[in-house]
Amino acid sequence: MAKARPVPELTPDQSYAEAAARILAVRGEELADHSAGVLDTSDIERVHDMRVATRRLRAALEVFEACFPAKPYRRTLREVKRIADGLGERRDRDVAVLALERFNQQMDAGDRPGVDSLVASLRDEQAQANEDLAPMVSQERVGELREAIAELIGAAREPGE
Repeated sequence: MAKARPVPELTPDQSYAEAAARILAVRGEELADHSAGVLDTSDIERVHDMRVATRRLRAALEVFEACFPAKPYRRTLREVKRIADGLGERRDRDVAVLALERFNQQMDAGDRPGVDSLVASLRDEQAQANEDLAPMVSQERVGELREAIAELIGAAREPGE
């Protein structure tokens, strides 16, 4: 699992809003960086890492909600949740396929066709989940999310807000 990136120059004497801005910037970049190659079903850890990144970003958004304007905050949080849900659908199939393939290796040859059939069915579901996920993690959509996060960061740093 990818470790959480440290937040540079985060100090206890900073304002709550400045801490929010710094943390959100790092967590948003983590999510964007993990989107590269996430649709590659041969490396299921990419989905896991991006899913963890969505949870970290969501937690940061929720902890610092008071620092952001309500409407852009809700829109951004909703998008992060959508991505997390899509990743979860794909991850469920990834884990099931892996577990069944490992289990099948221990089965007698005569018993393997039944498990192979189930794995094939799950691979079809995995492919569909991947298709559903693709638009959510496209460069365009991730770019839009980065812009939304930048807007929240800017709002948190505006004096008097």
